[in-house]
Amino acid sequence: MYTQMMIPVDLAHVERLEKALQTGADLAKLYDLPVCYVGVTADTPGAVAHNPNEYAKKLQAFGQAQAEKYGLNKFSTSGYVCNDPAVDLDKTLLKAADEQGADLVVMASHVPGLVEHLFASNAGYFASYAKASVLVVR
Repeated sequence: MYTQMMIPVDLAHVERLEKALQTGADLAKLYDLPVCYVGVTADTPGAVAHNPNEYAKKLQAFGQAQAEKYGLNKFSTSGYVCNDPAVDLDKTLLKAADEQGADLVVMASHVPGLVEHLFASNAGYFASYAKASVLVVR
């Protein structure tokens, strides 16, 4: 059915991702899928890491912890660097899905509010333009 799953993660807000992470892990086990945890960072120091190399190490540790927590046999991580993640996140995640060969993406969202009536959410934009099947988890 599916061959590769991608789960975008924001290491600065891991506590908000639990439902999506659990859903992704359940689907990965059900379909025996490899999972790629994808994160996006800036090339400048930030709250999560001082540089892209440090970010990649933290993302790898996060992926390892998820694999152990949920009993996943096949996982990888991939960090993407862009100038301004707040602006470039949507396009970077679309690029990541293509490069990772993801045909299923499980991503977290939030309950829509007033802002989403004026601007599209990241998950909404991604689901509209991705070639892969997208499951948005609130």
